[in-house]
Amino acid sequence: MAFLSILYRFITNFAFMAVVYFSLNFMEKYPNRAILAILVLVYTAMRAGSTLRAFYFFQKIEKLEAETRRLQAPINDGSGGTSTRKQIVTDVARLRRDGELKSYMDLFFLALIVLLCVANIVRQ
Repeated sequence: MAFLSILYRFITNFAFMAVVYFSLNFMEKYPNRAILAILVLVYTAMRAGSTLRAFYFFQKIEKLEAETRRLQAPINDGSGGTSTRKQIVTDVARLRRDGELKSYMDLFFLALIVLLCVANIVRQ
C-alpha cells in the first residue's frame, strides 16, 4: 500500500507538470503565457510553503519518537503491552519516513515546474 501511495504521488505530480508544460507551450501570445506562468508560480509557491511546513511537522514527530523510545526503555518490565507500544512507534516511524519521501518528491516536481515557468517567462 505504501508503494501505491508513492506511485500515486509521482503520477499526480508528473501529470501536473505535464499540464503546465503543455499549457505554457501551446499559448501563442506572450502576455497570456506570462500571466499563466505567474499564476502557476504563485500556486507552486503556496504548495512549496505547505510542503516545507510538513517537514517541520515531521521533525516534531521524529522528536516525539525519540522521546517515546527513551521513556519506553524503563517501562519494559515484562508487562503485556510493550510489544504493542513498540509496534505503534515503528508504524509511526515508517509513516513519517514515507511522508518525508513524498514531500521530497513534491519539492522536486515543484522545482521543475518553477524552472518551466521561468523559462517560458524569459523566452519570447
